[in-house]
This record gives sequence, structure tokens and C-alpha cells, in this order.
Amino acid sequence: MTETSGRIQRHRTADAVVDLTLDGEPVAGREVVLEQTRHRFLFGCIGFDLIDHANGTAADPAAAARNADLWEGVFNFATLPFYWGRFEHERGKPDTERTLKAARWFADRGHPVKGHPLAWHTVTADWLLDLDNEEIARAQVDRIRRESQDFAGVIDMWDVINEVVIMPIFDKYDNGITRLCRDIGRIPMVRLVFDAAREANPNATLLLNDFDMSAAYECLIEGVLEAGIKIDALGLQSHMHQGYWGEEKTEAILDRFSRYGLPIHFTETTLLSGEIMPPEIVDLNDYQVDSWPSTPEGEARQADEIERHYRTLLAHPAVEAATYWGMNDAGMWLGAPGGLVRADGTPKPSYDRLHHLVNTEWGTPPTTLATDAEGRLRFNGFLGDYRVTCDGRRAEFTLDAPGDASLTAALA
Repeated sequence: MTETSGRIQRHRTADAVVDLTLDGEPVAGREVVLEQTRHRFLFGCIGFDLIDHANGTAADPAAAARNADLWEGVFNFATLPFYWGRFEHERGKPDTERTLKAARWFADRGHPVKGHPLAWHTVTADWLLDLDNEEIARAQVDRIRRESQDFAGVIDMWDVINEVVIMPIFDKYDNGITRLCRDIGRIPMVRLVFDAAREANPNATLLLNDFDMSAAYECLIEGVLEAGIKIDALGLQSHMHQGYWGEEKTEAILDRFSRYGLPIHFTETTLLSGEIMPPEIVDLNDYQVDSWPSTPEGEARQADEIERHYRTLLAHPAVEAATYWGMNDAGMWLGAPGGLVRADGTPKPSYDRLHHLVNTEWGTPPTTLATDAEGRLRFNGFLGDYRVTCDGRRAEFTLDAPGDASLTAALA
């Protein structure tokens, strides 16, 4: 077993002993079927391209249904878009109904949903420019309260504020959020939005999210924590359009950001199956090409890098979630070939590789096992929810912590 595999086993699995009963008696010496029904680890992907499917408005319903099946074949955690400039393009007319229906589609299938983001200087509402800074602050707080309350119970996780490190010095175009952040400062800005989100939904998991993996993000985090602002998890973006980071860099980043004692979510991951973006590009948005195809060589590379990246993340105990930033090449950010599925709907090797890891190597597909003479079922399994069946009766239980686990389960 490699060192990485050993750490995955240590941090992500339990050695379970389940006392299985039927009508109060031990189920002794019997064959049973064990199946993991859900991972505790959040294997996420954006659900942007399933919004129309969830609302019954997809242009090609059959293709949308296939896309949904592929999504659910690997992922158990969705991120939905709340970019203010699109969600509320016209002031007072938010896209609540359509987005809420999509969120419920995921939640009803057992997939937690995160909203992204509540505050960001990019793709923000143009009408904020007609307001002064005090009015912008009030509008931002009102927006956060509205979304947090309207979606509570369906969306209870939010990227509250996105890319604060660059927010007050952003100079690509004028926008109300940069104006406000420049006026009041980064930490007061974070306090403003987190206080609003916390008050509106005290049960929500609230993230600070950024692409800047430099010491500047660490300084921001330290300042925020020293100011007494409660952060539930740290979001780290990993859009690797300029090449895979590699295990050494990824582990170093994880070690640096785990020292705050907060759960880490890799919130935005992209790995390409085509040409890599040139290294001299500073702002990824500046790279514009007419065509950016996926290639056979790139697809083989992407599959290997997907496996290496996810193994690295699972081996680190601070990581609770990893969200891939787009399943299908159609509609990928920057037009990059970063999806796990080609634009024609066929899975790439990276999809098949991740499917195998999540469902087979790190999961338990329906597997026949036998109880011992005392009715005990023994197995090693990844943390999450399980179902065991015998003679048409079933029981469910959860492995929620690594190490040794002793449980009881009654077939019903």
C-alpha cells in the first residue's frame, strides 16, 4: 500500500462490526448484501447545466436526462449559481423560483446544495453603480438575507464572499462591490456579509472562498479570525488551466491552510484534456481562443491527473469536499476542455476513472458478505451511509468517524 493510500484508509475508513438482528434475534451465519448508499466526503460538481432539466425546460430533454444520470453516477454535492448580476439582473426581480426548483431537485435526491456566491465583485449587479456606498452596503446585506432565508432548508451552505484578496484593487471594470470594499476595507467587508448570512440562517455552513493561494490569503484569514468573525470552512480554488499543480504543491497548500483548524473545501477544480494555457497569462480570463478542443493525449493526461489530485485530497484529513467546476465541455468556463464529459455527451477517460474511484475503490457496490455465528457483520468501509439486506428485509446505518466502529442494526 502506498503512503497516500495508507493515509486515505486511516482518515476516510472505519473497521466496522455490526450486530445484525432480525425480530430481536441475531442473524447468524447468513449471507447478506452490503451496499454504501452515500459517501460522507462531498464529491461535488456544479449543477448549472442541470437547472433547465430540473425545471423541465431543457431544449433536448433526452440529452439533459443523460447528463443528469452521468452527474449522479459520480457526484453527491451540487453548487448552484447566485451571481448577482444574473440572479437579479433587474432590481427587485430575483431568479428565485427557477433556482429554488433546481436546488430542490438535487436535495430531494439526497445531494446537499451550496450557493455560490452571495458577495463578489465580478458578475455583480450593474444597478449598484447608481447607488452610493452606504446604499450598496444595505443592498448587499438585504440580498444576503433574502437568499439565505428564501433557500433555508434547501441550501444551507454558501460561499458567502468570493475573492476578497483582490476585491478592493480589482481594476478590470468599475463595479459597486469593489467600490464598497475599497471604502470600508477587506475585513469589515467580510464581517458585513458574514454577519448578514449568519443572522439570516444560523444553521448554514458559511465559507470564505478565494483563488489566491499566496500569503495574502493567509493574512486575510488571520485578520478575519483575529477580528472574531466566525468562518465555518475555507474555500480553495484550483482552476489548473496552466497545468496540474502536482502532489507536492497541493500538499503544501493543504498544510498551510489547515493550520487554522478549519475544514477545507476545494471549491473549484478544473483540469484540462486539451492544450494547456500558456504560463505567462496572469488573469485566466485574458486567454481567448477561437477553438480549444479536447484531444486523445490530453484526455489520457487529464484522467491520470484527476486520479492523482483526488487521491491527494482524500489523503489529507482537513479536506471535507472537492467540487469539480463543470462536468460537460459544453459551457465550460473560458471554453476550456475541462469537463469530464465531451460536448457530444460521451464520457472521457477522466469520468470513468473518477467513477471507479468513487464507486468501487472508495465505495462499496452491492457486495455479498456473511455474518458470523453471533450475527456480526465485519467489514472495512469508507465513511458514509450503508444498507444491508437479507431475505428482502433491510437495515441502514452510518459510519461517521474513522477507526473502529461498533454498531447495531435491525432488519425490518
